[in-house]
Amino acid sequence: MQTKASNPKNSMTKKAVPPLIEAFFEFSHLKQLYRQGWLKRGVPPERCESVAEHSLGVAILALWLSRTCFPELDITKVLCMALLHDFGEIYTGDLIPSDAVSADEKHLREKQSIQQVLGKLPQGEHYLDIWEEFEQGETLEAQFIHQIDRLEMGFQAGIYGLQGLIDPQEFFQTTDQALFDPRLKVLFTELLDIIGTSKKEPENR
Repeated sequence: MQTKASNPKNSMTKKAVPPLIEAFFEFSHLKQLYRQGWLKRGVPPERCESVAEHSLGVAILALWLSRTCFPELDITKVLCMALLHDFGEIYTGDLIPSDAVSADEKHLREKQSIQQVLGKLPQGEHYLDIWEEFEQGETLEAQFIHQIDRLEMGFQAGIYGLQGLIDPQEFFQTTDQALFDPRLKVLFTELLDIIGTSKKEPENR
């Protein structure tokens, strides 16, 4: 698993560290963990998005869209879910289909990871419940964030496509298959219209 550096927690020398500080050091590894799918498609490390950057993009889209188009959603839960949904990757890494890890095994590994990080916090059980709700994908908020997770990937693919770093079509197809809410499909169609009419030339890497 390619990263910018090892987990910051590994650099701690004190044995007794306050839980919040330890958890933040662990979270900070997501700033160093590349989104592996982009690397596999040839995006150079110096241009590659981190998992933390992806999570921020998901949170921003979730904030804007939930306020303007999805008033039925609990926005506090939506934002919490968006920020926490990739915390399981702190210790498992960003597993992608080519890693050949089953969905059940992936869930188990990520659950152990997130319990290790969030279980030590005073409100840890609440955060764990939010993450598990996302994983189960049964509530309106969880279904929304699952779609936004893919929509953000589609947006980022469009950015890389315009920069000449990848052919985004594979990621556009995956995004399209994941979206079932017509409000999100309209937005994605608008993105495709923009990308389709924009001139894409390779940038100097």
